[in-house]
Amino acid sequence: MQFQIEIAGRVHHVKVQRDGSRYRVEADGRTDVVDVARVNKATLSLILMDDRQCSHEVGLLEGREPGELDVYLRSGVVKTLVRGAAGHRRGAFVAGGVDGPQRVTAPMPGKVVKVLVAPGDEVAARQGLVVIEAMKMENELRA
Repeated sequence: MQFQIEIAGRVHHVKVQRDGSRYRVEADGRTDVVDVARVNKATLSLILMDDRQCSHEVGLLEGREPGELDVYLRSGVVKTLVRGAAGHRRGAFVAGGVDGPQRVTAPMPGKVVKVLVAPGDEVAARQGLVVIEAMKMENELRA
C-alpha cells in the first residue's frame, strides 16, 4: 500500500508492506520494520524492530474531513492529512471494520440478564450487545 502523509505542510511518501503482525515501512528513503498490536479501537502499540527496539503507544483520531488524522504521541498531537490508498477509506486507521471476535468488558461487576446478539452476528457501531444488572440497575453494553 502506498500513500502520502502531510505533516506541517511537508509531504512524506510512504510504502507499507504487511508480514504477519509486522510491517515494513518505507518513508523518505528510510526503511523500518514495525511490530504492530491493536490495544483498543483507537490505540496501537508499535515496536520498532531495530537495534534499540523502541516501543511507542500511539492514539489515532480521525478528523472531520476525509484523510484528516490526529496522531497522539507522548510528545503531543501531530495533525496529519493522509492521501492515497489508506486515506480514501474512513476508518482505515481507527475504530470500525474490525473482523473476527472482539472482547466486550463491562465497566463494573454485574450479572448478565439479557444477550441481544447471537454468536457470529455482524454488529454495527453503538448497537446493543448485552444487558447487565449492577447495583439493581440494568445497563446495556454497546459495540
